[in-house]
Amino acid sequence: MGAQAQLPASGRVTAMASWARALRRRVAGRYGADPLHLLVLIACFALAGYAASRVVVAGIWVGFVVWFVGAAIIHDFVIYPLYTVADIAVRWRPWRGVRPSAALSHPPPWINYLRVPLALSALLLLVWFPLILRLSQDGYRRSVALDTTPFLGRWLLVTGLLFAGSALAYAVRLRRRAPGEGSGPGARPDEPPGPGQG
Repeated sequence: MGAQAQLPASGRVTAMASWARALRRRVAGRYGADPLHLLVLIACFALAGYAASRVVVAGIWVGFVVWFVGAAIIHDFVIYPLYTVADIAVRWRPWRGVRPSAALSHPPPWINYLRVPLALSALLLLVWFPLILRLSQDGYRRSVALDTTPFLGRWLLVTGLLFAGSALAYAVRLRRRAPGEGSGPGARPDEPPGPGQG
């Protein structure tokens, strides 16, 4: 009796799930990406709008615009070329052609484990450099009655934690890959012999 009473409810749940999947596919087809992407984008715009409103209310929007435009120009014309050249220099290995066996046992790519903490640390420095470098000591003290001295140590601590976490993640990936390290082309000891072989 209870099972019969549950059938209509389960049927409604299944129908609702099918309808939700169809709606998600329809939205994804029109939007071009998953609906979750749209929700996150709307949330980001809402957060940015709230931050902009607080800047206007505080009466510091002129300085904020100058900082924002200056940061964009400095990033596009100075910082981006610098870290592009640095990224190419880090990935350039002149000995690549000297080790023909490297393709059989090469470790997983490590460059992103360096890029991510470096980019986050640089972003924090770009946003907070007046406090980190103590360039706004007097104004900050007048505004909040605090000192800017701890910001440099905190930025260095966060940077160290980012690099340590990235190194730990890379070590975990290396450890997980270690058992299958010898399974590359040309290293198959369990492969049955071909025709005419012992």
